[in-house]
Amino acid sequence: MIARNTTAVVLASLLAATGTALPALASPAESADTAEAQQSLRAPVTDENFYFVMADRFANGSTANDDGGLGPDPSVSGFDPTRKGFYNGGDLKGLLDKLDYIEGLGTTSIWLTPSFKNKAVQPADNSAGYHGYWITDFTQIDPHLGTNEDLKALIDEAHSRGMKVYFDIITNHTADVIGYEEGARMPYVSKDEEPYRTAAGEPFDDRDVAGSDRFPALDPSVSFPYTPVLEPGEEDLKVPAWLNDPNLYHNRGDTTFAGEDAYYGDFFGLDDLFTEHPVVVDGMKDIYQTWIADFGVDGFRIDTMKHVDDAFWQEFGPDVLQFAHEQGKDEFFMFGEVYDTTKDFTSQYTTRNSMQAVLDFPFQDAARSFASRSADAGRLGEFFLGDDWYTDADSNAYSLPTFLGNHDMGRIGGFVAADNPGAGEDELLARDELAHELMYFSRGNPVIYYGDEQGFTGPGGDQDARQTLFASQVADYLDDDLLGTDATHAQDNFNTDHPLYKTIGALAGITGKHPALRNGAHQHRYAAEGAGIYAFSRIDTERQREYVVALNNSEEAQTAEIPTYMPARTFTSIYGEGEDRVKSARNGTVTVTVPPLSAVVYEASGRIPASKAAPAISLSQPAPTEGDNGRMLVEADVDGSSFYQVSFEARTAGGDWTPIGTDDNAPYRVFHDVAALDPGTGLEYRAVVLDNKGHTGGSGVVSAEAPAPVVTLEAPEENARVRDAVELSAVADPEKATNVVSFERSVDGGAWEEIASDSSSPAYTYTDDISGLDLPDDTQLQYRAVLGGAVSNVRTVTVGDPVVVQPGAVSVPGAFNSEMGCPGDWLPDCDEAQMTLGDDGLWRLTVDIIGGTYEYKVAIDKSWDENYGAGGGPGGSNLVLEHDGGPVTFTYDHRTHLITAE
Repeated sequence: MIARNTTAVVLASLLAATGTALPALASPAESADTAEAQQSLRAPVTDENFYFVMADRFANGSTANDDGGLGPDPSVSGFDPTRKGFYNGGDLKGLLDKLDYIEGLGTTSIWLTPSFKNKAVQPADNSAGYHGYWITDFTQIDPHLGTNEDLKALIDEAHSRGMKVYFDIITNHTADVIGYEEGARMPYVSKDEEPYRTAAGEPFDDRDVAGSDRFPALDPSVSFPYTPVLEPGEEDLKVPAWLNDPNLYHNRGDTTFAGEDAYYGDFFGLDDLFTEHPVVVDGMKDIYQTWIADFGVDGFRIDTMKHVDDAFWQEFGPDVLQFAHEQGKDEFFMFGEVYDTTKDFTSQYTTRNSMQAVLDFPFQDAARSFASRSADAGRLGEFFLGDDWYTDADSNAYSLPTFLGNHDMGRIGGFVAADNPGAGEDELLARDELAHELMYFSRGNPVIYYGDEQGFTGPGGDQDARQTLFASQVADYLDDDLLGTDATHAQDNFNTDHPLYKTIGALAGITGKHPALRNGAHQHRYAAEGAGIYAFSRIDTERQREYVVALNNSEEAQTAEIPTYMPARTFTSIYGEGEDRVKSARNGTVTVTVPPLSAVVYEASGRIPASKAAPAISLSQPAPTEGDNGRMLVEADVDGSSFYQVSFEARTAGGDWTPIGTDDNAPYRVFHDVAALDPGTGLEYRAVVLDNKGHTGGSGVVSAEAPAPVVTLEAPEENARVRDAVELSAVADPEKATNVVSFERSVDGGAWEEIASDSSSPAYTYTDDISGLDLPDDTQLQYRAVLGGAVSNVRTVTVGDPVVVQPGAVSVPGAFNSEMGCPGDWLPDCDEAQMTLGDDGLWRLTVDIIGGTYEYKVAIDKSWDENYGAGGGPGGSNLVLEHDGGPVTFTYDHRTHLITAE
């Protein structure tokens, strides 16, 4: 990846932007044990305001393309403005016509949901491709949305206004075109059960050759657990042509979104690309480089990033970025969707996998908890403390796109309404605005999900969060309560006087006038115990100015004494309903009162007092982290209380010193990625502190070793009762294609015996057949996994018939629920859909339905929190019932989670 964090580059960009000179920085000491002092990285996009829009649901600029040229039948064209799962009519011309509206929010970047040509309707899903995630042609715009020329016109006009256009792209899958000879949408088959085979029938592990020229030739008749087939007439449906080769897909059945199948399984039948195959890697790079070169696209949001193997990103990201730079796109930016709320995991994609940024799902969770649920303010402080996970040589948390809701999970307005039942309109609106204030004033690039500026709510995610801004005909949308307005979805909602539209525009205006509120160093200052004030500073490192931001998530006014770097200085209000001016005490503490459910921002007068000398700095002993054994926690102790930046470097024994990140807020630390190193590899670390006057001080060198891997046995379940066979599963940290995990068994406390080994990453499994051991009931078996010198936890099971803990309720939600007397379809809590538990431990339900083809699932305890689909997979694909009409009996076994219909 092209380095973007050198001091020279950062300073040069600042000078060019401001036309002013910076204070000269003292040269770092020449000692061999002193690291190079650097400024904390600010990528080119730390000042973007994103507007995330689904073209089909925004504005209908031309009715001529509503049906995509496929005719009036919705089952063919996918166009039906009365149904939330079908095309509703929006298009790129509509976006072009409404650029004034978008720009009025302070938008600097428009992010479009996928706009390539989709399979208009997938009958198995009873839905259309309005959302853009069922692509068949990666080279042209979906005809429902317009043409390639319409896109070019939109991009050109946006560029003329100083706005960028980002594409939402997919590398993980295509539309559901490939079927299997064995049946449609089959359950997942693991690599250990059925390994991949070469065209000659020899088994191999794809991770061993991922992305390399050693990847073997494949044959669809022998290489996969299922035999891929194409319907007549669809053999050449996909574009580019290489996408029609069934050897370039995983062909393992549907994912359950967990473990190995999260990488290899089909998403509800969508054809899962073999991203380990070099043809796929090169093909995807070619596709998206063409859109950069020919249309001037400014960046990509990348769908389903965590479901693609690491090796793909390690090549795709740097190569595409370099290509964009070669096209003159110096600010080209890519960020991925990693749907997870743990920073140790989400950050791996920007550190280990060489990508620029990821969508900040952890922020969304923290912001909702603070603003909507009035969670303990200290939790927000802990959240920002974890930003160091993202710090490395070429990226950090300042470039992460932050958001409050989206098209998959739901809207912030809906969350606020759900979290505060019975609350008045004023409170709901205030909480919504508070969430946006937190998003705009804290680090990161704020993303507005279209319609949130009009108070859209909705009861949930997916189709329930995809309302149109133009007048809707969808019954499910027409009964939504919008925040801050008496309007409904029955009319256009482009109201520039809506309070949320005006608030968001004002926030963009304030941060545009005071850019330190967007890219200044984020310093934790204060957190109340319980609901109350959370406060932080943003530091303009060029002008040495401090801003104090205080947010109050309680329903009463709160006062707090907030530490600053500025003793005896005046702070002037630039946002919010607080006092016009406050003055800090001699110790720098400023007393601030914040009204309920609101925010205030103050700017200090003058510069932060200059440091007279660099403080002393030393390194703690580096050690593997608990959250990620492939990373070393390297932390510096800095003896001082002013504004500092600490740069870290590392090297292996005898190697060159390499920058591994610069941290601009205490505690000063990085999480150095050493996953690629062999256990026991010698490491050396050093750091240098840079004060606000340009003085530097070095830490000296400390030594460490790359850690041994950690292996964890995840199955069998502890204290389970087993009969005949025991399913074993283990994972390794860090995960490597070269790992070989052995499984060991102990019988009734006896000696450990190796029973099998597995080298098939990323999951290590084995089925221990105990049927021939002639073990009496109540015999205890213990299992563990071994990797090199690392030994896992132990799981204990007992021989005997399994005890099934039955749920309180089991239902059959599906497309036939309304036929059964339910008020609608897909209702897990409908009384008529509930099953009855029999003496044999099986659940049954017999109902009369009209003949037809229906989809259904199994839901536990009257909610979607636990549900099962095809193959008994948790959260698996819908099952399909073709019935002639009359009585049908559903039978469900909670031991296997399988359901049948007869």
